[in-house]
Amino acid sequence: MMNKLIRDSKVAVLVSPDYGAGWYSWHQIEELLYDPSIVLWLESEELDKIANYLTLKYPNDYFGSLKDLSVQWIDEGAEFRIAEYDGAESIELKADTRWLIA
Repeated sequence: MMNKLIRDSKVAVLVSPDYGAGWYSWHQIEELLYDPSIVLWLESEELDKIANYLTLKYPNDYFGSLKDLSVQWIDEGAEFRIAEYDGAESIELKADTRWLIA
């Protein structure tokens, strides 16, 4: 089971909502969507700790701009995907999406 930070039945999900380098859309490492250490460091504005952690744990990956990273809270168990346009990421909930059937 993946390590996640859960508060009040909501899961912390990391996204980069600004244009430029995306977060998950660039690295595609699912565990980094939820990493509790990164969430806590981001909340306490300790970006240097995040950068050091990523350099040590993932030395060959690119993570874009940490200054644009944000925490979004979604209901535990909700199905979602990361939508991305020109680096700007958003969370798209399956329950809110109308799918067409061929």
